[in-house]
Amino acid sequence: MSRFELVTHLPLVSVIIPAYNAEKFIERTLRSVLSQTYQNIEVLVIDDGSQDKTAEIVQTIANQDQRVILLRQANSGVAAARNLGIQNAKGEFIAPIDADDIWYPENIEKQVQCMLEGGTSVGLVYSWSVDIDENDQLTGAFRVAEIEGDVYGTLVCHYFLGNASCALIRRTCLEEVSSYNCQFKTHNLQGCEDWELALRIAENYQFKAVRDFLVGYRKLPGTMSSNYQVMSRSHGFLLDIVAQRQPNLPALISRLSKSNLYLYFARLSYFQEDYPATLFWIKAVLKEDYSALLIRTQLYKLTVLSLLKQAFPQLKQFKGKPPQLSRLTLADIQQKKILIVLMLTIENIYHQIVTLICAKRSFKQNSCLVPQSE
Repeated sequence: MSRFELVTHLPLVSVIIPAYNAEKFIERTLRSVLSQTYQNIEVLVIDDGSQDKTAEIVQTIANQDQRVILLRQANSGVAAARNLGIQNAKGEFIAPIDADDIWYPENIEKQVQCMLEGGTSVGLVYSWSVDIDENDQLTGAFRVAEIEGDVYGTLVCHYFLGNASCALIRRTCLEEVSSYNCQFKTHNLQGCEDWELALRIAENYQFKAVRDFLVGYRKLPGTMSSNYQVMSRSHGFLLDIVAQRQPNLPALISRLSKSNLYLYFARLSYFQEDYPATLFWIKAVLKEDYSALLIRTQLYKLTVLSLLKQAFPQLKQFKGKPPQLSRLTLADIQQKKILIVLMLTIENIYHQIVTLICAKRSFKQNSCLVPQSE
């Protein structure tokens, strides 16, 4: 029996799954949720006007497990779908997960334990995640962070949570700051709704990290996370919202946020062998922040290699690393201790620098601006 099982009161966790044409992965997502070691959950799947068999698959599972509830709406976007789920949720904590991601068995248990240990000042806890392919196999990429406490400035700079499936949110936070912002969909923009909500929570609540790989984040070509132009426009809209809510936020923070995002796009474009796009996003990084030349040595590598491979296509065959001969496991990722420590150290130094920059300006106030959430 685990230490957590000795707790007499297990808060209800409401799992929120927005789903649109998700027939390929929704069953795997649901099975991963229903297999959690923490069993006091309800699972609300919101079918957002799907035209495939998503609803049929979910209803079949709901008939087998009464914890699963299927809600349906006309296609209104991911924010509206999540909000419908939250409106119908009964849990003390809200756990969003996208319809193609998976959780490893102890995710909810460890997140609830972290939340309870943190007390009511903690509004959000997040787990570490690994990238998975269409077959649920690990690709080798992963995200780690241990940024905790007052995280607002650093969270503006970059979305260190990594994805929309790694957070557990205190229900009372959403009652105070409102739910997901449907204005993104209104402006034909999607992709930063979870980031924007996390920022509103960070204005008034502390964050805590669960230092364990508990989320499988699916990376597929052509998904929203791969549509860089849409994501860039959505990110610009997010920064507009931040500027309205926090007019005293140092301008440097917004520039760092843009340059971080563009560098991320450059890296992804390079690994997809789209070298013109890599150079485009590197140019965008420098347009926002020339100091990146001093602190982001990766820019030089990406620029030189992209130029060479664009000029000499035969160089594309040299990938650098040999192909993976065996399937990666979570244990393999956990063994990369030196790399994990290095990544965490860089993140922590970055957090301290941003905190110092923000400390010079008083900008974090309870805002009267409430986003449209219906």
